[in-house]
Amino acid sequence: QTPHQGRPAPLTQPWRSLGKPQPLFSLPAPRWPVECEVIQETIEHIEWVPPEPEPFCPPMGLEQAPDTLGEEQGTVVYHSSPVVQGSCFTSARVGGAPGPLSSPAAPLKSPQDTTLLFESRFESGNLQKVIKVGPYEYMLTLRPDLYTAKHTQWFYFRVQNTRREPLYRFTITNMAKPRSLYGQGLQPLLYSQQDARSHGIGWRRVGTDVRYYRGSAGEPPVFRLSWTVRFPHDGDTCFFAACYPYTYSDLQRYLRALAADPARSRYCAVQALCRSLAGNTVYLLTITGPGSTAGKRVVVASARVHPGESGSSWAMRGFLDFLLSAHSEAQLLRRLFIFKVVPMLNPDGVVVGNSRCSLVGLDPNRAYRTARPGSFPGVWHLRAMVQRMLAEREVVLYCDFHGHSRKNNVFMYGCDAGRDSAGTRLRQRVFPLMLSKNAPDKFSFASCKFQVQKSKEGTGRVSMWRLGVSHSYTLEVAFSGSTLGGRSSHFSVEDLESLGCLLCDTLLDFCDPAPAKVGSDPAQGGLVPQGCGDTSAILQLQQCLVEADELLRQQMGHELGSGGSWSDVSPSELES
Repeated sequence: QTPHQGRPAPLTQPWRSLGKPQPLFSLPAPRWPVECEVIQETIEHIEWVPPEPEPFCPPMGLEQAPDTLGEEQGTVVYHSSPVVQGSCFTSARVGGAPGPLSSPAAPLKSPQDTTLLFESRFESGNLQKVIKVGPYEYMLTLRPDLYTAKHTQWFYFRVQNTRREPLYRFTITNMAKPRSLYGQGLQPLLYSQQDARSHGIGWRRVGTDVRYYRGSAGEPPVFRLSWTVRFPHDGDTCFFAACYPYTYSDLQRYLRALAADPARSRYCAVQALCRSLAGNTVYLLTITGPGSTAGKRVVVASARVHPGESGSSWAMRGFLDFLLSAHSEAQLLRRLFIFKVVPMLNPDGVVVGNSRCSLVGLDPNRAYRTARPGSFPGVWHLRAMVQRMLAEREVVLYCDFHGHSRKNNVFMYGCDAGRDSAGTRLRQRVFPLMLSKNAPDKFSFASCKFQVQKSKEGTGRVSMWRLGVSHSYTLEVAFSGSTLGGRSSHFSVEDLESLGCLLCDTLLDFCDPAPAKVGSDPAQGGLVPQGCGDTSAILQLQQCLVEADELLRQQMGHELGSGGSWSDVSPSELES
């Protein structure tokens, strides 16, 4: 196919058709920019769910900086800087930089040396420099997104040569955002290889005296994240991360298992939507039931356009697991819809451990309006595919999975414009409100926003809505956890995966089928979507419409029945 058509390219050994299980296919190793050194060890972690929810730690406040020595008084014990500032991406290869690896970590002086050994030159790793400023105290510098000097948020690194008794302090000195959930009880994640091998324990929340504060008076300002921790074992290999890592290789392992499963692969075709700048495959999954696709509407979902938001990949995995399951509701969804899913839009950013950007050094989720296939291939080809689908059939929903570093809970951003009719503007809020009913301990409708700001015109959500997707949302999943339903605890991997299932459940409630179309609800001006027929689904939808209407009227100071017109209300005034 010619590139401008935006049609997916087949894999080397594609699944050629739906309904027929295909043999296992090989998945190439990740490709890295040639400047990046990559260690040869394979980094994998077991999955584990803590037996009890992990509570938030007591917040310490923004302004309270811990007493610590300055960096100039310490010793550099790790320094890995693959890219000179101001350079740009040129080429990539499997394994990254050719030739022997350098030694960024300072060697131990003796068996009694208690200095930690740091490493981050593995997939999704991010740590640039470490200065030891005390016997058990370290100042850490994160690597900015490649080919930029900005976007320091995601961290993921390894430490070895641990001691069990001492209290260690780690301080990341160059966090970019002035506000963070670390100031509200969020804790870093720790993974112990000894605990994984001996006790089956995986990633867990750790850290006392967790503080987030301004670190310098210069411009632009930088912020510091500091925490103390005791390691569980002597001589252990441990990892720290901002959120549960989910790498490009993790996705490939998932796809390999999917291909080997004769039941699930019957409903799923995998293609290459395109290749990234580094040559990594951007995968496209098409999921639907066997038989004719005539009359089926389309649902489009994507994740990891921002590589540092790894929680979105776990929610996406839950979404895919449910859609491909034998559950009766999953079977109904496959019978009703064609699902087009791009589980990792920015694989290059994920591979190199970026927070926000691709290898162009820019945010792909601000480039949908102006993207060219040579600069932002994933974004360009996704938009082109949706445009092509809209010419053939209705695209009923687009959902882009993200992570959020400053607000707790799960919430959505939608699209609302002042020129829309009252019914359309109200209906934009119904799907998120229904999701809040299905996930009352995770999803906050009060945190949802629907105003289309000028700065967000280049996002996937707004771009798809401008193309004609009637319900286009960004799903935001907090890096932290939930404060709803009596909770005040971190999200586990199980919590994140359950969001995918809850999204499917809400989609079915919102578009429940019936042989006969249901008439308009007079109280709501004909807002019940056509195609809703199940009595319980209709009642739930009508209840949500009434509730949304009441919420908006209360917000605007109207009383029900006062005759106020939503057509006269601006989008900013409609914010909940």
